Amino acid sequence: MNCPVDASALQRTRLHGMEVDQCPDCQGMWLDYEELDQLEDREFKMDLDKGSLVFSAHEGDYRCPNCGCTLKRFKYRLHDLELDLCPELHGFWLDRGEEKRVLELMKERGKDIKSKVKAEREWEKTLRQLRSRTFLQKVRDFFK
Repeated sequence: MNCPVDASALQRTRLHGMEVDQCPDCQGMWLDYEELDQLEDREFKMDLDKGSLVFSAHEGDYRCPNCGCTLKRFKYRLHDLELDLCPELHGFWLDRGEEKRVLELMKERGKDIKSKVKAEREWEKTLRQLRSRTFLQKVRDFFK
């Protein structure tokens, strides 16, 4: 396979615990379709809570190294990051450093979910206390 940016031969390399096809010149990488999920799982494994993957897809400038069709640029999970996707679902092209941004965004998502769960538990605890007989009795006693 050749790099969609500069046509250099992609080289199989180990990155973030997985094997990917990377360009030795521009440092971009081709991730097979399931490899993007594997990359995300390095920081956040809850697939149902990751959010929708593709937003605002439009024709890009690169061609798929597998089938040659024009890649679609899309807004990654509604963040300020645009990635390239093969419309035939062969994979994703990430320019240099974009894999680090994917990992940062997944790490933030994990923290957001943990904060949400903690807040919901605290609210549930507060509601239980408010509904408890002892709390209501204390309120009644206060107004006597």
